[in-house]
Amino acid sequence: MRLLLVEDDNHVAAALSAVLAKHGFQVTHARSGEEALQALVPEGNGFGVVLLDLGLPDQDGYEVCGKIRKRTSTPVIMVTARSDVRSRIHGLNLGADDYVVKPYDTGELLARIHAVSRRTAHEDPATGGDSALLLGPVRIDLPTRQVSVDGSAVQLTRKEFDLLALLAQRPGVVFRREQIISEVWRTSWEGTGRTLEVHVASLRSKLRMPALIETVRGVGYRLVAPAA
Repeated sequence: MRLLLVEDDNHVAAALSAVLAKHGFQVTHARSGEEALQALVPEGNGFGVVLLDLGLPDQDGYEVCGKIRKRTSTPVIMVTARSDVRSRIHGLNLGADDYVVKPYDTGELLARIHAVSRRTAHEDPATGGDSALLLGPVRIDLPTRQVSVDGSAVQLTRKEFDLLALLAQRPGVVFRREQIISEVWRTSWEGTGRTLEVHVASLRSKLRMPALIETVRGVGYRLVAPAA
């Protein structure tokens, strides 16, 4: 995914860009509101998410968010040190899709980026209502929550489907165990690790494709897209 990072601090931007790159993102760095707005021409310019720091040197970050929303539907995650509810509500009313307060955990930030990109992908009218992921012989129909392999339906539990859909959104990208637990089970890692392992094993068995989900030792899992 291409990500636009709007951050005036070069040191912060360099460190965050390195982390995002390790997780499969192609990062473009804009140092000001004007640079960000120019980067988004025309109509989002292919970016999947905008990570917008509100402390910009040339324009108020909230104003930049409003301008971005007028130009494109690209999801925007605001990043700020302001933690009061009124500031968050103001940002969301301007069209931000999410709000992260500094200092933040990198894992939480990654989870929020993936969450808003998936949510907006499901809502994108350009999909023509056929929001399906095709991975070789595997078809994952997101609206109907149906999965098939070579045209044959595979019955999955709700959590099995959520897990598969999460990994399939970013083939090749490593999802940390903590991130998966947070997004699929909506809870913390403690006591849920074994549940994740069981669900991964069940998916491999039901899909009859043990190599589809790869274990990245000490980190988490990633989906390896099979050949068509």
